[in-house]
Amino acid sequence: MTPTRIFDILEEQKKYPKPDIFANRTGDTWRKFSTQDYYDIAHTIAYALLEMGLQKGDKVATIMNNRAEWNFMDMGIMLANMVHVPIYATLNEKEYKHILNHCDCKIVVTGVEAIYKKVEPILHEVEQKPEVFTIDVIEGKRNYQEIIDLGKTSASKWYDKVEENKKTISTEELATIIYTSGTTGNQKGVMLSHKNLCNNFMPLTEMQTLDHNAKLLSFLPLCHVYERTVCYHYQFLGASYYYAGGLGTIAKDIHDMKADGFCSVPRVLEMMFDKLYSVGKDLKGIKRMLYFWAFRVATKYDNYNKNWFYLLKIKIADQLVYSKWRAKMSGKEMIVVSGGSAIQARIIRLFTAAQVRVYEGYGLTETSPVIAVNNPKKRILKPGTVGEIMPGIEFKLADDGEILTKGHCLMMGYYKDPEYTKQVIDEDGWFHTGDIGTMVEGKFLQITDRKKEIFKLSLGKYIAPQMIENKLKESTFINNVMVIGENEKFASAIIVPDMNALHFWCAKHRVHFENNKEMITLPEVLKRIQREVDKINAQLSEHEQIKRFRLIADEWSPMSGELSQTLKLKRAVIYRKYDALCREIYNYDLKV
Repeated sequence: MTPTRIFDILEEQKKYPKPDIFANRTGDTWRKFSTQDYYDIAHTIAYALLEMGLQKGDKVATIMNNRAEWNFMDMGIMLANMVHVPIYATLNEKEYKHILNHCDCKIVVTGVEAIYKKVEPILHEVEQKPEVFTIDVIEGKRNYQEIIDLGKTSASKWYDKVEENKKTISTEELATIIYTSGTTGNQKGVMLSHKNLCNNFMPLTEMQTLDHNAKLLSFLPLCHVYERTVCYHYQFLGASYYYAGGLGTIAKDIHDMKADGFCSVPRVLEMMFDKLYSVGKDLKGIKRMLYFWAFRVATKYDNYNKNWFYLLKIKIADQLVYSKWRAKMSGKEMIVVSGGSAIQARIIRLFTAAQVRVYEGYGLTETSPVIAVNNPKKRILKPGTVGEIMPGIEFKLADDGEILTKGHCLMMGYYKDPEYTKQVIDEDGWFHTGDIGTMVEGKFLQITDRKKEIFKLSLGKYIAPQMIENKLKESTFINNVMVIGENEKFASAIIVPDMNALHFWCAKHRVHFENNKEMITLPEVLKRIQREVDKINAQLSEHEQIKRFRLIADEWSPMSGELSQTLKLKRAVIYRKYDALCREIYNYDLKV
C-alpha cells in the first residue's frame, strides 16, 4: 500500500510487528513500545480529542523533547482530522508567545517539567487560553494520562468516526503547521498537507538500503520537518526508532542500541570528527603516525576510485584504525543522512571511508523538505554536493543561480500570511528558495550559499560567506566562524576557537594563561590562528581572503541565540551582539 495520508503508515506497520517500534532512553535503560502499542495509543488519543469537543481542523500543539509520546500525539491528532503544531522545546518566551497566539491551538501538550515551567508563564498571555497537559507527572497539573484514560472510556463512542476519517480524509487536507526556525524575524507557520509529506517521504524509501530489521537513533528535534520526514519513511519501512537521552549521550546510545544509522546536522558530525582527531593527539610514536596516516587516507576517500593500491590502503587503514572507530560506535556499517546546512566534504569522506556512510541532502520546510539527496541504494555519493534531484520534484536554476522548485511537495502556504506566500511563490508556481546553487556533472546539485547572505564589498566584488566559513571550519582550531565585510574594503571574520584544541596546543608549547579570555589575546595564539587563516586564504581569490579576524571566547548555541534550532548562524543576531567588535575591525586602514 502506498500511503496518501500520514496515518496510513499505521496500517503498513502491521506487516512488521515488533516489540520496539519506539524506545525512550530513561537513565541506562530503554522503555520500549510495540507496533501494537503505537496503533492503539494513537487511536486512543484520537478518541479523546473528539470527546473533548475539538472539531475538524482544530490545532493541537506539542512542546516536548524527542520521545515516543510525540509520535503518539502526532498520529492521534491526524486520525481525529485535526492539525498538529509541533513547537521546539528550546525557544525563548517571545517566540513561544508569538507561535501560541498565532496558531490558535486548543490544546498544548508539554514534555518534561522544565519545558512546562518555561511555557507556563506565557500561557496566561495567550489570547485563546489552551488546555495544557504534561507528559511527565507534575503535581497539580493536568497529565497526558488523562487524555489516554478519556480515550479508553470513550472509544466505543468515537470508534466509527475515526474509522470514517481514515476512509474520507483527503490527501489534500492540512496535516500540520510547522513554524520555521528562521534566522531573522518572527517565525512563519508553514502549512503542509498529507500529500506534501507523503509525496516527500515515499521516494526516500525507494533509495533506502535498510529495512524493518534496522534500528535508528534519533536526536534531532522531531518538530523539525527534516527529522520528522525521515522518521515517517523509517516507520513505513517498519524500522525501530530509538530516542537519545540527549546530545551528550549520542555516542553511548549508538553503541548501546547498536544503531544502523541516524539523522544529523553538520555541526554534530563536525564535533564527532574533532573527537576522532583529538584521539590521535593522545597517541605516541608509531601508533600516532599510523593513526594520522589512516586519518589522511580517510579524508581523501573517493567512492569511485577503484585503483588497487588506493583500495589496499583503505583496507589496511580499516584494519588498523577504522574498525576501532566502528567498534566504539555500533560495531557495524551505518547510514547517516546529513542536512540543514552545508557539510565539509572531508567529513563525508572520513566517515564514509570508515563505513559510516554520510549522505548529504537538501531541502526546506516549505518543500516538505527534501529537494535533492545522495542515494544510498545506488551508492551515489558525491561529496560537496547534495545529490540528485528527488523524483517528482520540479526544479530549475534562475538566471542568478537561485534554486526554484514546485510540485507535490510544495507547501500549501504560510498560515495567515497570503501576502508573504505570494512573495516566495511566483505567478508560475515556482518557489524561490533563497539558496544559490549550481549543477555538477549535469546531475548533482551543489549549494554555494544563501542568496540573502551573499554580500558585496565596497570594491564591487561579491562574497559568498558560507563557502569561506566551511573552509575555515576545516581547521581543528576553529569551532565556528562568521565572515563579515558588507560594503567594506575587505572580508574579515569573527572566530570562535576550539578551546580544547587551543588548550592542548598551549600546553604543548608552554604558553601560559589564566582563562580563555586571556588565552585568545596572546600573540602566540593569534599567530597560530593566523597560520590557519593563511592556509585557507591560499585557496581563495584575492577579494575573498580574510584580511583580519577577531577571536571571541563565547560559545554559540540556540540557547544563547547565535544559532538557529538547526545550528545555522543567525547572522543578524551575531552582528548585533558583536557590533562594537565589527566596527573596531574596520576602524582603521589596513595595510595589505
